[in-house]
Amino acid sequence: MPVFRSRKPDDEQVEVQVSEDMLLVVDRAVHPFVVMVHDPAGFRAEQFRSLRNKLEAMNPDGASKSLVITSAIRNEGKTITAINLALAFAELERMPALLVDGDLRAPSVENHLNLNPEAGLSDVLLGRVGLERAIRESGLRNLSIMGAGTRLTGPSELITAPRIEELFARLKERFQYVIVDTPPALPATDASVMAARADGSLVVVRLEHSSKSLTREAIKNLSDLGANVLGTFVTEVRGLNPDVDPRFASEEDF
Repeated sequence: MPVFRSRKPDDEQVEVQVSEDMLLVVDRAVHPFVVMVHDPAGFRAEQFRSLRNKLEAMNPDGASKSLVITSAIRNEGKTITAINLALAFAELERMPALLVDGDLRAPSVENHLNLNPEAGLSDVLLGRVGLERAIRESGLRNLSIMGAGTRLTGPSELITAPRIEELFARLKERFQYVIVDTPPALPATDASVMAARADGSLVVVRLEHSSKSLTREAIKNLSDLGANVLGTFVTEVRGLNPDVDPRFASEEDF
C-alpha cells in the first residue's frame, strides 16, 4: 500500500484512508476546511471533484491551463477553494498540478497547508530566484506549490501584464493545471491583471455573505479587463441533497 507523508514529525501526523490501496499521512495542522485532505471520501470533497470535472469539460483538447481563483471581497473562501480544487486536479495522475499563492497582500496558502514560508512568486517576479527554487513539493501527492514569497509593500507595481503572461507560459510548460489564488477583485487590481493573462478565472461567492451587487461588479471588472470568467463557485451552501450537483453558476445568475 503506497503511503504519502507530509514533512512534520510523527506526533503531528494523522493517517487518512484515501482508497483501499492508498494511505495518506497528513498534518493535523492542515486547515480543517481542506476537505480533500481531511475527508477525501466525503460529500464536500466530491463537490470539488465535480467542479474539477466541469472545468475539464471546458478543456476538451486537454491543453495545459492556468486558472485564477478570486472573489469580490475577502472572507468568501477563495483560498480554501483554490487549495481543494488544486488537490482535486492533483488526484489525476496524468495531470501534475501547481498551486500558486498570488495574493501578495495577504498570503495564506502556506499557512493553510502548515508549511514554512519560502521564496516564491514575488521573488521570481523580482528575478531573485528561478522557478526551480520557488516551486516545491507540498507534501501532498502530485501537488506542487509556489508560495507568495517575500512580503512587499507595493505588490501592484510588481504584478504587470508582461511579467504575469511570461510566468504563466513557463509554468504551463511544466504543469497541466496552474491554480492561482489571488487577492479579491474589488479592493486591488492584482486579480484583474492575473485573470486577464490566465486561461480562465473563477469567482468564489460565499452564500449569505456576498453582496450580489459587489459580485456583479467584480465579474464586470474582470471581464472588462479581458478576463475569461468561467463562472462562480458558491461556498457555505447548506441543506443540499447529496444527490444534487454543487452550485456552479454563470455570472448571468446574479
